[in-house]
Amino acid sequence: MNEGADETALVGPVDGKFSYKKRTGGSVDKSMVICKICHKEFAYHRSTSSLKYHLSAKHIAASVDVSPTPSSSRTHTQPTLHQMTGLRTRVTKSTSEKITNGLAHWIALDCRPLGVVEDKGLQKVLQIASSDTTYELPCRKTVTKRVQHLYDTEKADKENLLEKAECVALTGDHWTSVSNSNYLGVTAHFIDVKWRLHSFALTIQKTTARHFAENVAEDFESVAEAWEITQKVTTIGTDSARTMMAAMRRLTFQHMPCVAHVLQRTITVCLADSGFTATLAKCRKIVGHFKHSPSNTEELHKEQTQLEQDEEPLIQDVSTRWNSKLFMISRLLRNQEAVKLTLAKQKHKLTMLTTAEWDRLQRLETLLKPCRYVTELLGGETYVSCSVVLPALRHLTHIMEVSDDDPAYVVRFKGDFKKDLSQRQDTLNLGWLRVATALDPRFKDLKCLPRGEREGVWTSIEALLRIEPNRATPEPTEEPARKRSLLLFNSDSESEDEERHNVALARYRAEPTISETDCPLQWWSTHEGAHPQLSALARKYLGSPATSVPCERLFSQAGNIVQKKRAALSSENVNRLVCLSNWLKEKEK
Repeated sequence: MNEGADETALVGPVDGKFSYKKRTGGSVDKSMVICKICHKEFAYHRSTSSLKYHLSAKHIAASVDVSPTPSSSRTHTQPTLHQMTGLRTRVTKSTSEKITNGLAHWIALDCRPLGVVEDKGLQKVLQIASSDTTYELPCRKTVTKRVQHLYDTEKADKENLLEKAECVALTGDHWTSVSNSNYLGVTAHFIDVKWRLHSFALTIQKTTARHFAENVAEDFESVAEAWEITQKVTTIGTDSARTMMAAMRRLTFQHMPCVAHVLQRTITVCLADSGFTATLAKCRKIVGHFKHSPSNTEELHKEQTQLEQDEEPLIQDVSTRWNSKLFMISRLLRNQEAVKLTLAKQKHKLTMLTTAEWDRLQRLETLLKPCRYVTELLGGETYVSCSVVLPALRHLTHIMEVSDDDPAYVVRFKGDFKKDLSQRQDTLNLGWLRVATALDPRFKDLKCLPRGEREGVWTSIEALLRIEPNRATPEPTEEPARKRSLLLFNSDSESEDEERHNVALARYRAEPTISETDCPLQWWSTHEGAHPQLSALARKYLGSPATSVPCERLFSQAGNIVQKKRAALSSENVNRLVCLSNWLKEKEK
């Protein structure tokens, strides 16, 4: 037998998925076949039913391409086992609907492009998973409708939550996409009747007008009107940009300047005029030496491995990224020896840090770590942050107290920091922050304030109790009318109200403070019945966030959606996808 004939003889059944077994002498044994995928042997007597069953059970992907047996070669009309299995595993209509809805949910939740429904690879995966080789993905138009339906459903749920809310705080900021379109992002924050804190996106609204104060104010008013919460809005949190500050003065809502922006601005100003400037400049050049050269980074990794350290790249600071200077310093200090050894083996023109400068970096890291902690503490969306502002700033001021062993440049930095932060702190909504602190059972002793200012806070709360609607305990209905009239004879209603408010405040102030690690909302949930008048105020004041960080996170999410490949998305789709992704993630927490 020649070579060509031998190769032809080895072509086995089932479209070549099996090959005939070769005997020791080189001849072909057509009574035995071998699976080309798993190399398992099978007896073969011209019937391929068992072979096809093996493919469909063990190698589903390979069974997709198996051609059906021609009718002329069938010995009888009964369907094969493979054909019967295929009929039984056909995706039903209800399952197909679930898959389509699941695709829409996946696209919205993980910010995937709608074009994924046209991927052949995804279709192949679903065919294998469903054991249905005939399954086809829904078209883009169908998935778009499902995403729209999902958005409408989730929006209705959010509207229902807002309708039941007593007070709503907003945060907002502007963002520019890769297609140079400007958007206003607005998020809502409130505490419901069960003392659960809610924080979710309201809109990513495209704006075309210039950012004049009157235009920005109108944009916020339009969002509040669209969601029918104009009468419920208490505060609007923004950064301290001049346009935002001017716009807030035009609105009737109280402004809550972002405390994290204020703190980071203080750090930037103090570092620009301190003894750390030259040292930080050297750090940036050293980090850039490695960041701009993959070969230099690889040599650094080798030194890190020899020192039994993790292979981690250096971090370059960015002026607009909070705490990036701290990250750069910490990473550089942690890899100090590896950096020195790597640079010692290279030719470069860098000016190395001296021992005194390494010591300066260590001191600066110690100064900046508490600032990072405060920034992250104030930027939370799942816990109360407004009442933490004054204690946190007080803590920072205490840390910046000068000690005897501080060198001159540290003394200068601490002095500038305290002075600048004190000036910027005056721009905050201190009245709101003080009331929120007093209504937080963790800090109601007001030790973060000077002694002379503490009683003024309680006086303010007493005045609020007269103005704000309260839920006073109703009189028993079974009390006789005559007895009730005698109790009220010659009484002064104003003095009675004043006495009732004083008693309510005294009862709350007599409560012991709780640990700083405890949740104030859980405390109010269990003590609401004992303090019905103050609970409404607590729900209002504790529900306002201290920063505009929620909007910053929203824009980071929007950046994952509006990419270079998706720069042509309409503003309606941008709003729908960003908000829907935020809502679905908030629901899964």
